[in-house]
Amino acid sequence: MRDESTPLVSIITPSYNQAAYLGYTLRSVLGQDYPRVEYIVIDGGSTDGSVDVLRRYASRLAYWVSEPDRGQADALRKGFARAQGAILAWLNSDDMYAPGAIAAAVRALQQHPDAGWVVGDDLSVDPAGRPFHHHRVGPWGLPRLMTFHMLPQPAVFFRRALYEQVGGVDASFRFLMDHHLWLRMARVAGPPVYVPRVLAFARYHPQAKNLAQAAGFGDEALRLARWLSTDPAYAAVFRPRRRAVWAGAHRFAARYWLDGGHPWRALSHYLRAWAWHPPTAAREAHRLLFAVLAGLGLARLGRWYVRRRRAVVPSVAAQHGWYNVHRLYPEA
Repeated sequence: MRDESTPLVSIITPSYNQAAYLGYTLRSVLGQDYPRVEYIVIDGGSTDGSVDVLRRYASRLAYWVSEPDRGQADALRKGFARAQGAILAWLNSDDMYAPGAIAAAVRALQQHPDAGWVVGDDLSVDPAGRPFHHHRVGPWGLPRLMTFHMLPQPAVFFRRALYEQVGGVDASFRFLMDHHLWLRMARVAGPPVYVPRVLAFARYHPQAKNLAQAAGFGDEALRLARWLSTDPAYAAVFRPRRRAVWAGAHRFAARYWLDGGHPWRALSHYLRAWAWHPPTAAREAHRLLFAVLAGLGLARLGRWYVRRRRAVVPSVAAQHGWYNVHRLYPEA
């Protein structure tokens, strides 16, 4: 007989060549204080020692496999198809859950039985596990998501029924499959319940897709804007926000072109964002300055500024003593 007070939660980790961080990811899930977690890892045929890491934890995983796939979205679809939980989430193989994250998400869904999904904040951490940015969000519904207010993917949990209702992860996306999923969820279920606490740690490192393949994120942002502009299901929300949607897409594309080392392409998109909707573009005016500096060969000034910002530990991390989150998940 099922215990409705502790619904089964299925966590999927898509993984490929992240052996340096995978152990921390696994331990952050396996060390949660929630009693009913089904943990599934879908590895895309890693060749860097990830399989050895998975074998060490195999007895504590509900399922794992290492085989070639068609990318992250394909791995997620495989994992969710196997999952049995009433509540679902995914955690990439370089990210981590904060202590108590799963229990907090379940509690929020139980307190809001009509809600289909929940979201919390996350902390950005560097390769060594040091926090440097607090990503604060809120109960952002469709209008905000359409203007590219981005939810922290590892801090989102959703009911299986909602995931299946919207058709799951779209495997044609390589980079923004999460935002595409949130847009569809928000249209049918409304905004997520906001849990005002840090639920996850999102790692930034040179091999991460958001840095190593930054341009792809920008291309898919523009693809999403085109989709929103043509899908009749979104027309009523899109029409009065058309300019802000396109400005948000170009601003998002510019950020990733800049991170990918293409300042002039970034500047082009920032200028398009300003042309579409100045208030939306102004949210990242400092990045426009970085693009100009980088284009003029003065990128070191921007890097100096970023280093100074990252040297400041976010107050929420200091409150919890999270000066290095790796210490939360030591290897046994």
